[in-house]
Amino acid sequence: MKIGTDIVQINRIEKSLAQFGDKFKQRFLHPEEIELVKKPASIAGFWAAKEAIAKALGCGIGSELSFHDIIISKDFRGAPIFSLGEEAQKTHKITACSLSISHDGGFAIAVAVISQ
Repeated sequence: MKIGTDIVQINRIEKSLAQFGDKFKQRFLHPEEIELVKKPASIAGFWAAKEAIAKALGCGIGSELSFHDIIISKDFRGAPIFSLGEEAQKTHKITACSLSISHDGGFAIAVAVISQ
């Protein structure tokens, strides 16, 4: 079992949104994810989640795993869950996982727990 965590200042995301608009979101979110995130705090949470997942996988975001290889959605209760794209799943072979995202005090934090 591996754990990854990440924290992001929400105002950093707000500045990127102001500067780059929708292109910023498209850089790291799938269209389905863009539909889920309506506020900068949610966008920051998804950013932190993807970073935490990459850290738990031991590779970080880069050539082995891109932001778009990680797809965040919500379960029937509204809790965050994630999956990997087909090629990334072949490489990382996740057997079980859990994801938590929280926002408070101008920050978004995420924790990912992964079994391979």
